[in-house]
This record gives sequence, C-alpha cells and structure tokens, in this order.
Amino acid sequence: MVVALLAGAAILWQAYTTFQARYLRPFDNQATLFDGSQLQLPAELAGPGPVRVVHFWDPACPCNVGNQQHLGDLVSQFAGQGVSFHVLQKPGSHGQLPANLAALKPLASLPGSEHLPASPAVAIWDRQGRLAYFGPYSEGAVCNASNSFIEPIIQALLADRPVQASNTLAVGCYCPW
Repeated sequence: MVVALLAGAAILWQAYTTFQARYLRPFDNQATLFDGSQLQLPAELAGPGPVRVVHFWDPACPCNVGNQQHLGDLVSQFAGQGVSFHVLQKPGSHGQLPANLAALKPLASLPGSEHLPASPAVAIWDRQGRLAYFGPYSEGAVCNASNSFIEPIIQALLADRPVQASNTLAVGCYCPW
C-alpha cells in the first residue's frame, strides 16, 4: 500500500514538473518594437475596400492562448460592420485555429511579414488600404478587451477618422516570429 502511494506520488510529481517545464514560463518584461514600415497587403486585398485586420499567428506560441478569446470577440463585434479578418500563420509552423476563429480568412503570404519581430501581433489597414496600426493586441502579460489597443482603432477607422500607429513599442507576452 505504501509502495503504491509512493509510486502514485512520484508519477504526479513527474507530471507536474513536465507540465511546468513545458507550459509555464516567466513573464518576459522586455520591450518589443513593432515596425510596420515594410508591411503591405497582398495584391488581392490592396486598395480601397473594407477595414482589414490581419492576425499574425504562431501555433507554437503559448502567448496566443490569452488573445484568441479576445480575437474571437473582435470578429463577433466587428465582422458585420465592414471589417474583414484574415490570418497569416508563421511560415513552417503547423496548427489549426480554434473553432471560434474559423471566420478568419487565411493568407498564403503578406509582403514584409518576414520582418515581424514577434507574435501574436495584428496589422490593421483602413478603407483606403493604408496601414493604420501594427503591433500587439495589448500591453502586459495577458490580452483582453479591457487593456486592448484594437477596439478604439477599429472604431476610429469605421468612423473614417485617420489613425497612424504603424510603429509601436510594447511590453507583453510575445514569441519570436
């Protein structure tokens, strides 16, 4: 009985340490510069049209967990208001978006994306096809609507107010692109 208890405790300890080593990471308090000067829409999306949101996604990045619910909320809130949502998956990565993000239209490539510093990130183009915002969804360890940069930017663009924030410096949970 004691041997079985000790074996069970050892198995639980091993599972805990494996989980901790694989999934728990300390918050990296390093600032990241998001420079959108080289980003361009693909030819089929360039020019006048709806407000376009491109989500830069690395399936292996644990930082995506915090922003996927928020991104799903953005799609629900703005897709019917003249905003199109797209996703660019990190080249060479493998994975599938969660069901709540099935409405995102996949892009095969996006000119300038090879220079992305980190993900998750988002780029937003206005109705004239000009890059209005490039950077993180928010600042800090987690991303949600209460600390998001995105809702006010989309609302301003839908109201035809100009936004120019294609270079941002932020501290948050990011993975190298």
